[in-house]
Amino acid sequence: MTRNTSNAASNTNQSDRAGQEHHGYGSVKRNLKTRHISMIALGGCIGTGLFMTSGSTISTAGPGGGLLAYIAMGVMVYFLMTSLGELATHLPVSGSFAAYSARYVDPALGFAMGWDYWLNWTISGAVDISTAALLIQYWLPHTPGWIWSLLVLVIVFLINALTVSAFGETEFWLSLIKVATIIVFLVIGMAMICGIMFQPAVGLKNFTYKDAPFVGGFPAIMSVFLIAGYSFQGTEVVGVTAGESENPGKAVPKAINDVFWRILLFYVLSIFVIAALIPYTSPNLLGASDGNIAMSPFTLVFQRAGLASAASVMNAVVLTSILSAVNTGAYASSRMLYGLAKDHYAPAIFAKTTKRGIPLAALVATVCMSLATFASSIFGQSFYMWLVTATGLTGFIAWIGIALSHFRFRRAFKLQGHDLSELKYHSKLYPLGPVLAMVLCVIVIAGQDIPSLLSLNWSHMAMTYFSVVLVLVLYLGFKFVNHTKIVRLKDMDVSGAESAR
Repeated sequence: MTRNTSNAASNTNQSDRAGQEHHGYGSVKRNLKTRHISMIALGGCIGTGLFMTSGSTISTAGPGGGLLAYIAMGVMVYFLMTSLGELATHLPVSGSFAAYSARYVDPALGFAMGWDYWLNWTISGAVDISTAALLIQYWLPHTPGWIWSLLVLVIVFLINALTVSAFGETEFWLSLIKVATIIVFLVIGMAMICGIMFQPAVGLKNFTYKDAPFVGGFPAIMSVFLIAGYSFQGTEVVGVTAGESENPGKAVPKAINDVFWRILLFYVLSIFVIAALIPYTSPNLLGASDGNIAMSPFTLVFQRAGLASAASVMNAVVLTSILSAVNTGAYASSRMLYGLAKDHYAPAIFAKTTKRGIPLAALVATVCMSLATFASSIFGQSFYMWLVTATGLTGFIAWIGIALSHFRFRRAFKLQGHDLSELKYHSKLYPLGPVLAMVLCVIVIAGQDIPSLLSLNWSHMAMTYFSVVLVLVLYLGFKFVNHTKIVRLKDMDVSGAESAR
């Protein structure tokens, strides 16, 4: 399949696809409601990272360092989401940022981004179903974990195989559980800090305890940036949902505008409460990083408030968070594969849909890949762990692709004489937003394994930066075979708003 970018051919295909995706058999259906997309955007912001590993940021960099890292990454993610919002409302397609990379940068980059992202989600799905089994074994310790993992995968497959509204409704309620838990946590935590109902008042003494608020200096804060960045992974899925939204021009901006306040409320305030109630020297803060639900910062705070069954309650909440992650992963990866097939970057069978608008072949391929990855963990932990580590940077790479696509799209849009009033949604503080996102993501990626870089430990570097190498190989390989070129700004197809509806 040769694809070169003397643009009209490849870009017109994408415009046509955007305009046709909501029609009948052979295409996805626009059945996701605004409340679904708002909750999916919110659910993408709240993962197990907040419930389990957030305490390690405070332990490593102190309360001030942890807060600084989450605020900085939160601001960056907000700008990134507004960039995605501008693109997704202008051209709402299921391929999302892979399609934008192809259209606004280089078809080879779209090919590389799409396949790398699909691979990441399928491997993440295997990790998540393994974690789900461990959480269920908390209550049923003598049952084999693989049974629970397979059960979770089957349930998620059935949800995604029904209708897109079934996926949206499931995600709505799973996200609601997470939101309710955090609100209760914040109310109880603030009451303990201020001495309301809980005596004596804890106050803010832990912010000045020993070396607090900043511990370990700049290197410690940099290492915490990585943890904070991973916590926000998945927010970009809202861009994928635009292709199946009833009204992307309304739903996507609403979801993205709310992201800033949700990041502030759920992440920054949660970290503040944890830092105020638990000293950074507490070994319990690191214990949750090993998957010990009893050491989750949320569990510790609830226990101090007198909730005897705190560990069991938080285990249930984290389980719903894992189910949400598997559910979202199956959706996002199947739609990414569907989008790749639509753009002729994947076998045509993956572009076929059922009468209900489900890309079933893409979904089956995704679930089978997750199952194969999970099976590798049964037969050999070393290869399984290598896969998990090797795909760890994919989310940051996807973010760079989004920021770069938006940066070039806006430049081309202005160069070709278009007015910003033609866009349904405007990103915030362009060009600062996409530039900040690109710079921070590059810093986070480069800082992932500084010791190996300094010592030139090639084996460790190969594992840590495998995602980067994979994207480069996919990009250069596709470019070599198909002789693609970077799309020139004056030739770029920046249409799409009218044909996308």
